[in-house]
Amino acid sequence: MTKTTLQSIDSIVAVDQKKSSDPAQACYEEGKEFLKTNELAQAALAFHNALLAFEEKDNQNGVANASNQLGNVCLQRQEYEKAIMHYWRAWGICEKQDDPMSLNVLSSQLVLAHQGLKQFPEAVKLCLDMLDTYYRGNNPQGAVETLEKLANVYLEAGEKVKAADTYRTMASIHAQFKHKTIAEGFMKKAQALEESA
Repeated sequence: MTKTTLQSIDSIVAVDQKKSSDPAQACYEEGKEFLKTNELAQAALAFHNALLAFEEKDNQNGVANASNQLGNVCLQRQEYEKAIMHYWRAWGICEKQDDPMSLNVLSSQLVLAHQGLKQFPEAVKLCLDMLDTYYRGNNPQGAVETLEKLANVYLEAGEKVKAADTYRTMASIHAQFKHKTIAEGFMKKAQALEESA
């Protein structure tokens, strides 16, 4: 019996991707490819052209997506203020469409931009808003990922005690799900921070 090898998901997606007949969408897809290969100038140009085309058609989803991606380009270039501007444009559209999942993704990216600008209170507020959404949606994985972001913000801001408290919260969530080793790891991080505070 011969062994069959499965085609990787990446290769399936690559075969499936045909260039869109919609010029705006084609520019957008091109921008994503440039972003993947870290060709930031080309990515910015492609997303900008896509944005203009989406605006012309009054395609709000397209405008939100292109704005988000322009924010990602700016984030990678460490142009944090521009990134925030693009993310907020996408935010406005996602908020009107009552799209909490996209808002959480944007929040995560906004946290990074505010961290880049050393605007720690803004980053903390965004993390706390995301936590609220994850708790209400009963999403412990999202909550733990956000707590990890929050701990990083506190550490960067030099607030070791708050970071330690955050690690303790993460440990208690993992303990509830019987992730003993992970919970112990976060407790050790919390203790080490408290000892060095």
